[in-house]
Amino acid sequence: MKKPKWVVQKEQDKKASERETVWLFGLHAVRDALGNPRREKLRLFVTPNARDKLESAIAAAGIAPEVVDPRKFRAPIDPGSVHQGAVLEVKPLSWGSLADVCIGAEAPRVILLDRVTDPHNVGAILRSAEVLGASAVIGTRHHSAPETGALAKTASGALERQPYLRVRNLADAIRELQDMGYLVLGLDGEAEQSVEEAVAGRQNGAVALVLGAEGPGLREKTRETVDALVRIRAAGQFGSLNVSNAAAIALYASRTAEDA
Repeated sequence: MKKPKWVVQKEQDKKASERETVWLFGLHAVRDALGNPRREKLRLFVTPNARDKLESAIAAAGIAPEVVDPRKFRAPIDPGSVHQGAVLEVKPLSWGSLADVCIGAEAPRVILLDRVTDPHNVGAILRSAEVLGASAVIGTRHHSAPETGALAKTASGALERQPYLRVRNLADAIRELQDMGYLVLGLDGEAEQSVEEAVAGRQNGAVALVLGAEGPGLREKTRETVDALVRIRAAGQFGSLNVSNAAAIALYASRTAEDA
């Protein structure tokens, strides 16, 4: 009997995931990954100078580095990347299911990204999410930024600590969060109500914020699935925010609605 296409695709995705590795670069990103017990570490290439700076982290991780002459350092990363003499090959992190990371926190907050593909934006969002106490950042398996060295470097260590999940279908993830009791709000600059107005009286409950890519914004299916569309209050009449700034402001606004 021939397997359904979705079963075949699922098996192929699983095999691809098992083979997938990520090259992290830069002293900060490599040090944080070395110190993360959840992270499976494969190979570490360092210059003598970087080895000295990472000495304690390398010893604690129990990994044997390959020390390379700086003049012969040929890391398998983009030639323009600022690696600071340290690159680490790792397996992508696994944070479990949506329920694993979105249930249990007091007044939880979650950020969902609708086709946000720029790793620098996603890295900055992870950093803000960690600072502002979000339970998770959720993207899609396709058409979103995967774990990369550039994302990790921009996240400045947050990638190792802030749950970042990539789901097959964003609308399904939204509905799952709604079933958990989340109020799911989609960011739209033309929306009638603000984040604070939508969350007023519910700031101690579970809130999820959905942001679209700069330019296209939220897809129609996403707009139809969220509980409401909201905007960020602006003092000026013109101008716009990039998605990482919008995520940080919306997340903060969702926690301070009672002060609005």
